[in-house]
Amino acid sequence: MADDKSKTGQQDRDRVAGGQDYELQHLAKETGVTLEQALQLIRAYGNDREKLMKAAKGLANNKPSPRSSRL
Repeated sequence: MADDKSKTGQQDRDRVAGGQDYELQHLAKETGVTLEQALQLIRAYGNDREKLMKAAKGLANNKPSPRSSRL
């Protein structure tokens, strides 16, 4: 069933639509995780934007830093 176009204004900005590619891309770009990681986070934490942003930023901060090799 299509969205009710007469209901405008109040949007669900506190939720992430995991089935929408642009939502996954936005989450990944904002937090520095991959698209696959963003999808896994949604599966693990649900679609609450605040929880996802916190978990994703924590995941991005825990990435190992690339080691520079000196010869």
